Amino acid sequence: MNDLKYNNDAKSFGFDAFSEILTLLNLDVDIYHNAKVCGDWRIDEHTLGATCFHIVTQGHCHMCVPNHPDTELACGDLVIFPRELTHHMLPAESLEGEQQHLAFDQAQELAGTGLLCGEVRFQHHGSQFLLDALPPFFIIRNKDDQGWLAALLKMIVSENLNPKAASKSIINRLSELLFTFALRQYLEDHPEQAGMLAVFGDHRLARAIRCIHASPESDWTLDSLAKEAGLSRTVFAETFKSVSGWTAGYYLSWWRMQLAWSILAKGGFVSEVAERVGYKSESAFSRAFSKMFNVSAGKVRRGMF
Repeated sequence: MNDLKYNNDAKSFGFDAFSEILTLLNLDVDIYHNAKVCGDWRIDEHTLGATCFHIVTQGHCHMCVPNHPDTELACGDLVIFPRELTHHMLPAESLEGEQQHLAFDQAQELAGTGLLCGEVRFQHHGSQFLLDALPPFFIIRNKDDQGWLAALLKMIVSENLNPKAASKSIINRLSELLFTFALRQYLEDHPEQAGMLAVFGDHRLARAIRCIHASPESDWTLDSLAKEAGLSRTVFAETFKSVSGWTAGYYLSWWRMQLAWSILAKGGFVSEVAERVGYKSESAFSRAFSKMFNVSAGKVRRGMF
């Protein structure tokens, strides 16, 4: 993000606050399964607590999550586990023979289910706040109004059936897009259940959020942010809390600390980082940072976290 420099240009990247947060979290995907599963198969959870996803790329199957109704997944259906739970996946119809995981170009004539499964990893500790805003798992169905899902599925299937140089890298990047689109889709479909993420979809708060992101070092107050939003102090405060579950002041502190973590992790000096995110006192900044992350700013700077 060019060392996290911001400006007031309306065309700047910083004015898409959700993109800015995702960029800061620096996610990447590790594909741990991409094959057609044939025979009498069963696939269990990969790593409990990890952020992961499954997408059915051919056929269909059943997914069973304890304490939740069993569900059938059709081709193109995408499942997101913000923190992976115990679960398993099975054939939708009874199959015979030993379980096999086969390359797609070698198994087109065999009955089975194509599954692409990946683990999403974040390089920033702030990912916990994003994950906390999501349900235990959610499913995005491959419907006509999900054009992005159909388009990405088509490209993934094409790479699977015709593997070429860089196919693995291409599928990894497509999977990152799957996860990012899924987050946006959940926010659009369930704004009332999106926790702090809901703030990025509310037009009444957009200007204030943009100001916080564009100038985190500024001495923002509830009054000045309300003025930017074009709302009274009371209406702004109540709207922010009802939409996100957070106060505007907490969001301001949260965003400053996310920036601070990123800069410190790159070796920034604590005193300089404190000033860049709006703290006149290094000690006040250090206390706020430790309270937010339960680790000292100095340890993050030294890579001891």
